[in-house]
Amino acid sequence: MNGVHDMGGMDGFGKVAPDAHEVPFPAEWQARSFALNRVMGSAGEWNIDVGRYWIETLPPAVYLSSSYYKKWFLRLERLCLHLNLVSERELASGHSSGPGRPLKRQPLSGPHAGASVSRPNHDQPPRAPAAFAVGEKVRARNIHPHSHTRLPRFARGHVGVIERIQGCHTYPDAMVEKGVKQGEWLYTVVFDGRELWGPDAEEGATVSIEAFEPYLERP
Repeated sequence: MNGVHDMGGMDGFGKVAPDAHEVPFPAEWQARSFALNRVMGSAGEWNIDVGRYWIETLPPAVYLSSSYYKKWFLRLERLCLHLNLVSERELASGHSSGPGRPLKRQPLSGPHAGASVSRPNHDQPPRAPAAFAVGEKVRARNIHPHSHTRLPRFARGHVGVIERIQGCHTYPDAMVEKGVKQGEWLYTVVFDGRELWGPDAEEGATVSIEAFEPYLERP
């Protein structure tokens, strides 16, 4: 979707200035937000692609004014409301008002909760041979989906070269829009900086992205 989250190539946000001594969770609530999201994710009510989409749908003013883990916290609230796992009244009161509905899976907890942090395997069997080969020129399609996509806006409509074939994986767009684990070939595509940014781009600069086959076409 064309949301405020798609900031690649946008000006005006200043330089990223990481703190060399930054701790993972400066405040306790941030650690709790991380833990709650991971535990609820292990219950099988949503997956990583759906979770990303619900962060992307935050209103622009909220998205830009929220810290990383506040976005996670708001995502969890909104998803639990959407899936009828909690009510507005329960959120306001801070405790449940009755038994909840059954979950798809029993959430991991205690010594087993760490397993939810490991990244699941998204490999899928291919439905057809890969359409593109290493070294081939491709154009990123100029798409504007209303649902989730992993194709960054700055690459759309531009021509790059297939750098590597990464295998066949779960297609995030279909997972969010249709709820199906559709396998699509995934490629690394490298773009010349001037193809993306014009003559003012740094000479010799390149940008590589991971692009699923439906995102690409022959120029």
